Amino acid sequence: MIELTINGQKRRVDAESDTPLLWVLRDDLGMTGTKYGCGVAQCGACSVLVDGSVMRSCVTPVEAVAGRKVTTIEAMEKDPVGAKVVEAWVKHQVPQCGYCQSGQVMAATSLLKQNARPSDADVEAAMVNLCRCGTYNAIKAAVRDVAGLEKKA
Repeated sequence: MIELTINGQKRRVDAESDTPLLWVLRDDLGMTGTKYGCGVAQCGACSVLVDGSVMRSCVTPVEAVAGRKVTTIEAMEKDPVGAKVVEAWVKHQVPQCGYCQSGQVMAATSLLKQNARPSDADVEAAMVNLCRCGTYNAIKAAVRDVAGLEKKA
């Protein structure tokens, strides 16, 4: 048994220590907000926060997060920064197909928790998740909006 702290709650899972965190979240705990994308940590659809920093859950062995705080998209509405990011996502109509968006929200939340007023370069450096719909301009506008940096028309 491995004890995890997911969204502030202690959870015990019976999984092999090298099982990717993504599959523990989805298959063992039924938390399907975190998505499977590429499986090799390239696209970011599987992004979660571990101790406040963004991490790709598809390549993270569950044993690596034992004793650490894991936050998933399911908890974003309760997180002050995450709630603002979700609100900005809606305001700027960021999602298109929506598949990558949980990972995008997690990456934006991590960025804004570490840097409340990121520069455009900071946003571009942090928001490296892939979006097949090409919502990058809307993502950037939403992050800038949360940071209070949105350009006036």
